[in-house]
Amino acid sequence: MALLRTLDEVALAVRAAETRRGRATDAGPRTLVGLAGAPGSGKSTVGEALVARLNAGARPAGAAAVALPRAQLVSMDGYHLPQARLVELGRRDRMGAPDTFDVDGFLALLRLLRSARGTVVAPGFDREVEEPTPGAVAIGRERSLVVVEGNYLLHDEGGWAAARPLLDLTLFVGLERGIRLGRLVARHERFGKTAAQARAWALGPDEANARLIERTRGQADHEIRLA
Repeated sequence: MALLRTLDEVALAVRAAETRRGRATDAGPRTLVGLAGAPGSGKSTVGEALVARLNAGARPAGAAAVALPRAQLVSMDGYHLPQARLVELGRRDRMGAPDTFDVDGFLALLRLLRSARGTVVAPGFDREVEEPTPGAVAIGRERSLVVVEGNYLLHDEGGWAAARPLLDLTLFVGLERGIRLGRLVARHERFGKTAAQARAWALGPDEANARLIERTRGQADHEIRLA
């Protein structure tokens, strides 16, 4: 597993994965890149920056106003189970654990992205109310590369083991624990928790999930540690 320290190195790894997929006899319409990592590690931030870099590189000189972007970021967060279902299952107090997601729905999305040549629709996630938003994300036919970010892309229990084979490249986003926890606390406060509640959740359910995710680090093709 190579350690990638710059966005340029990450982009090169993604382009190499695209090339390999293009040569495959069963190549579908899209290359799928997985970004895994613990809560607060920066998966969304890295994903957004990577997609921007890839799209900028795909535009011919002078054609920025008309060229369609080819890459898109999609989050696993849309597959959180609804709050009512979590309460019904007795899992609300550990929301974010592997069994608090609709793993079958998420796997169905990955398979559809690999095979469907038309637009694919996926759910989003509203952090203010902590609920999935059905049909919020559209991945158009022009999107030949999809960066999928999520906690459990490399997990191997409870149905999650089927995710990794559907991804053409897997990247693990690493971050020093203290920085990651600080980011989590700030995020929870931003979306309505008190300082005490935010710290309790970051050190409780979030940290339990982080330890589980950390064990999957070695399953990734590359690790990302941006300066």
